[in-house]
Amino acid sequence: MQELKEKILKEGKILSNGILKVDSFINHQVDPMLMDACGREFARRFAGVKATKVLTAEISGIAPALTTAFHLGLQVVYARKTKPVTMPDQVYLTLAPSHTKGRMVELIISPEHLPHGERVLIIDDFLASGATILGLVRLAQTAGAEIVGIGALIEKNFEGGREALQKLNVPVESLAVIASLENDTITFAD
Repeated sequence: MQELKEKILKEGKILSNGILKVDSFINHQVDPMLMDACGREFARRFAGVKATKVLTAEISGIAPALTTAFHLGLQVVYARKTKPVTMPDQVYLTLAPSHTKGRMVELIISPEHLPHGERVLIIDDFLASGATILGLVRLAQTAGAEIVGIGALIEKNFEGGREALQKLNVPVESLAVIASLENDTITFAD
């Protein structure tokens, strides 16, 4: 998606350890027009999967998941990283490594919001190693839901996440695929 690539080139910053800082338009401050365009594109790409719910992780995945769900006419459920007092005692919980936090984080979903039989479309901000998305997959499968597709705003294809998701045998779509962040240069795969 050209508009997203241009924004990455203009405002993205390469940090150490292969981290791409995009907090000026996705992770801390959100560009709503860009997220709406991304959601519309995801909705177009996943129109045929017959999803019944969109699933993401708190916090950076919420904006693209919400706009995707809006354009598909679906609800969004997001995995929380801490359990609020309003959540029931029995929850779906898994751990996933966070590249940007440098530690394991909890992903928690209330069973009342992800009932058995849902057809789940996972939307997240990044596809890198695939660890967070696989955590979301585990939660959905524990709930008895079926994964019907996975979308990421930005894929760092040199981290192997797409290969980690192949065993799921579902469509995986990324709006901007980065082949390299070497020499302080963002290089797209296409």
